[in-house]
Amino acid sequence: MYFGTISVTITRKGNRLWAIWSYPFPLQWCTCHCIEIKIQLGFILLSCALRQVRERLKKDVEQMKLQDPNFRPGLVVLQVGDRDDSNLYISMKLKAAAEIGINATHMRLPKTATEEEILHSITEVNENSSVHGLIVQLPLDSIHKIDTEKVTNAVAPEKDVDGLTSINAGKLARGDLGDCFLPCTPNGCMELIRQTGVSVAGKRAVVIGRSKIVGAPMHDLLLWSHATVTTCHSKTTDLPGEVGKADILVVGIGKAEMVKGEWIKKGAVVIDCGINHVPDETKPSGKRVVGDVHYASAKEQAGFITPVPGGVGPMTVAMLMFLFLFSNLLGAKRFLESHQPGKWNISYTKLNLQKPVPSDIVISRSCVPKPIDRLAREVGLLSDEVELYGKTKAKVQLNIIKRLQAQPDGKYVVVTGYAVSSFICCTVLFSLLRIPAFVCNVTFFISSSGAAGGGYSQVIPMEEFNLHLTGDIHAITAANNLVAAAIDARMFHESTQSDKALYNRLVPLSGGQRKFSPIQINRLKKLGIEKTDASTLTEDEITRFARLDIDPSSVTWQRVLDTNDRFLRKITIGQSPTEKGYTREAQFDITVASEIMAVLALTSSMEDMRQRLAKMVVATSRSGQPITTEDLGVSGALTVLMKDAIKPNLMQTLEGNPVFVHAGPFANIAHGNSSILADKIALKLVGPEGFVVTEAGFGADIGMEKFFNIKCRYSGLRPHVVVLVATVRALKMHGGGPIVTAGMPLPKEYIEENLELLENGCSNMKKQIENAQHFGVPVVVAVNAFKTDTEAELDLICSIAKAAGAFDAVRCSHWAEGGAGAVALGQAVQRASEAPSNFKFLYDLELPITDKIRIIAQKIYGADDIELLPEAQHKVELYTKQGFNNLPICMAKTHLSLSHEADKKGVPTGYVLPIRDIRASVGSGFLFPLVGTMPTIPGLPTRPCFYDIDLDPETEQVNGLF
Repeated sequence: MYFGTISVTITRKGNRLWAIWSYPFPLQWCTCHCIEIKIQLGFILLSCALRQVRERLKKDVEQMKLQDPNFRPGLVVLQVGDRDDSNLYISMKLKAAAEIGINATHMRLPKTATEEEILHSITEVNENSSVHGLIVQLPLDSIHKIDTEKVTNAVAPEKDVDGLTSINAGKLARGDLGDCFLPCTPNGCMELIRQTGVSVAGKRAVVIGRSKIVGAPMHDLLLWSHATVTTCHSKTTDLPGEVGKADILVVGIGKAEMVKGEWIKKGAVVIDCGINHVPDETKPSGKRVVGDVHYASAKEQAGFITPVPGGVGPMTVAMLMFLFLFSNLLGAKRFLESHQPGKWNISYTKLNLQKPVPSDIVISRSCVPKPIDRLAREVGLLSDEVELYGKTKAKVQLNIIKRLQAQPDGKYVVVTGYAVSSFICCTVLFSLLRIPAFVCNVTFFISSSGAAGGGYSQVIPMEEFNLHLTGDIHAITAANNLVAAAIDARMFHESTQSDKALYNRLVPLSGGQRKFSPIQINRLKKLGIEKTDASTLTEDEITRFARLDIDPSSVTWQRVLDTNDRFLRKITIGQSPTEKGYTREAQFDITVASEIMAVLALTSSMEDMRQRLAKMVVATSRSGQPITTEDLGVSGALTVLMKDAIKPNLMQTLEGNPVFVHAGPFANIAHGNSSILADKIALKLVGPEGFVVTEAGFGADIGMEKFFNIKCRYSGLRPHVVVLVATVRALKMHGGGPIVTAGMPLPKEYIEENLELLENGCSNMKKQIENAQHFGVPVVVAVNAFKTDTEAELDLICSIAKAAGAFDAVRCSHWAEGGAGAVALGQAVQRASEAPSNFKFLYDLELPITDKIRIIAQKIYGADDIELLPEAQHKVELYTKQGFNNLPICMAKTHLSLSHEADKKGVPTGYVLPIRDIRASVGSGFLFPLVGTMPTIPGLPTRPCFYDIDLDPETEQVNGLF
């Protein structure tokens, strides 16, 4: 250890410092009685302590990285102007930060920066979740008048590592030292006092000066260290008398050598924070630096004293470097601890249960939803990861995936069956069992599907949930119809122009040159044309590039609309004279049947979505080549239209639990599951002990089979539990009960006990349990109970389910009682998640298309065999030739029966499943065989619900939706 030219080894005996001197003194033990040597040795010890602190801080950073490999403490130092002293101090801070692994950034604003610009910069840093500490370098060197107090108070308290905001000052004044940041200079002074070995507790301390930076916080630190503290200032009447009582004296008044030695109590600890300049002709500068204490006389009285220069000044340069780093790491630690996945501090809403159970909309409006930004914070989302859409819904940014990628996933539960109880399963798990749980649900729209949940298990507000939500479905409609317009426009222009004219319009002159766009370069590469100069293409290359040569009869892409309109099921387009006789038959589908909706549900990132959108096949050329949206040149524009829709929508259940509402592919045609992205984000947020409850709609034979064979293949996720939802009424219908007509009273078979009918219908439930077991996942049967169900009927379902191999079967009354009515379900799901599972897919992708279809038909539907009709056989040959034969299968069939005939209930047997056609959703990543006939856009009934819907012009409340 070196101090100047003296080599010193330090040891401590009791409360006294001892030293072994090597040079220039002979080796000997000596007691350090000289006060200057005491001071110097104190600073040597302080240097040792700082070195130890630095190593400890480095280890703290390493520990945080072990906890989260993607996490790195972040610091921003904001400077206004270009003062040399500030530059030096900032460079030292940045260097010290870098040495221990803090990602430190210097944000410099020019001297011309206004107060508004400074505040805007602070706001940006406050909202940046990768920054955990913000230091505003003072003074603010601006040519404008700046309110320093306003600027320092603009710093978010949790990032105020300087401890200068009023909130941190207030917490310090209240003694909440564990929940605030301490100003560095007072904290450093406390460290110097501790280095003297003098105990603060019980001592009389005097602080001269009451500045917000030194005096006031110094008073509070001494007070909460159990000293008796007096603060003196310019109005103190007997300052020498007050000073004379001090065991510990801290001076920061800004007046040169004001405190005299004779004022000081013998043996007192004196900390001089003053830096003043006085005239001194012996100095080259004509002045010298002195403190607020007259050092020459004070050192004769003081037991310990900090000289100026050489006291608090060097401490400020050395100790404060580490104190501010410590504060920054403290902020980073608090951030990391408060955002641990699954460590939720969530409040939930107590239900006001009513009997009889009122309508869904009445229940929904009886609960006031939490502000969605509050719910986002409760489940660990950061402010810059959330885009608010009003007060009750928000979108979640995809960058959260990168932040949480090293975190383990929670438990994965898929809910399927005759009705959906995903909301209540989540509600029970968290609200009642205190297990973090997230619902991932498909998007519902009243125009196409209807409300999700019901009774006391639903997403709120219902109007928001069932109408426009955040506009995802409108984005899909726009993107889909852009493709349709591009197809017909391209066919029209190719039919009316020469190769050269077509090429010149596709690659127009700009600045005297023709240049390919990036997407056109991609098409050239696909054609094997390795050229980027548009003027060098041969005539043959121009023809191949410019002409897609689409066969109009092969177009599979349809326009879509999110309105039930039966008259759009078949239309003729191009009848205007401006289209020059180019007409063809086409149709509209419902928007949720668009392949773009399926792409949204199955994508894993923005880049993946871009690639999937580019691979969508819309037609075949006359030479038999598949035509994609990339060939049309429209895939980039589609990505732009979908850039917001890809972000999951955050809402909440009646009881205040989080719900992701994202994607809603038509289960009859596509796979009927919510998005992979929503599931993956939720699995990270709940933590390893939490649960994500996701939905597989339209029955176990449709939604669940596609969930396993399609969604799980692309997501890489493996569910822990299947929850199969059953109802007495649905099973009675499968047992041969009469047809239910909308708007008509239920037949008595459904509201009176009928065990024989119910037992017959349970054959369907047994088949669905068997279907789930094909995939090796434990099954819990949830029996939704309604007021007309009898105890005997509910017991019968549970006993048959268990006998059929269900892990458990429990009755649930959540429709009438909310979460409290399904505690047994939550407990059963929790137990089942710990049970062993042996997940497996139903078929190998390498099998021929026909074999994969046959396996689904025989194992899931119970068919004897399949029959490929001529068009389907042709598609098998075409898609095999085009290289799409290794895609999974997504059966398009009715959900009302295991067979292709909707009126065949129970477990039909002895039938052959007819496949009339097969279509390719290459972007989504599956082939969908068409089983039987079904409309792809619903029609309006005789009395649509719009008769009842209206808006109250004063309250703007929507009436008549439900």
